Amino acid sequence: MVRDLREPRDKVFTWSQAVAWRARQPQGVVFTNGVFDLVHPGHVEVLWAARREGSALVVGLNSDASVRRLKGPTRPVRPEADRACVLAAFEAVDAVVLFDDDTPLALVEALQPDVIVKGGDYTPATIVGAGVVSARGGRVVVVPLVPGQSTTSILARLRD
Repeated sequence: MVRDLREPRDKVFTWSQAVAWRARQPQGVVFTNGVFDLVHPGHVEVLWAARREGSALVVGLNSDASVRRLKGPTRPVRPEADRACVLAAFEAVDAVVLFDDDTPLALVEALQPDVIVKGGDYTPATIVGAGVVSARGGRVVVVPLVPGQSTTSILARLRD
């Protein structure tokens, strides 16, 4: 059986494209976000867990400038176009949208997802955009961390 697969480049949207895409989706749009610099099993678990929470998954991806402000001048390791391509290649991911702010709040407000998902290093109270989603009757989900998996720890091992 041949599946209807979309090319990764067809899943990377501008903000206006993402808002138009969202308007065409039924209820069940899930949002997660992050840097996704060196994709590891912890990222994979969050992406798949997020996708199981609804009918479509949109990933907000920090731009290079945003990552530098948040993580320092040596990050990101991979440029935003590469990171977006890798994320979009996941079958679980329906859309990828870059954001340049330090948080994805404006993107969450623009997309109005039904569910917001983050990894276990967050709590519902610390997830940016959770209030937007909750105010609409949506859900906030925290996915347990995969032990020993973080980009920071991978980079530290590479430097040793």
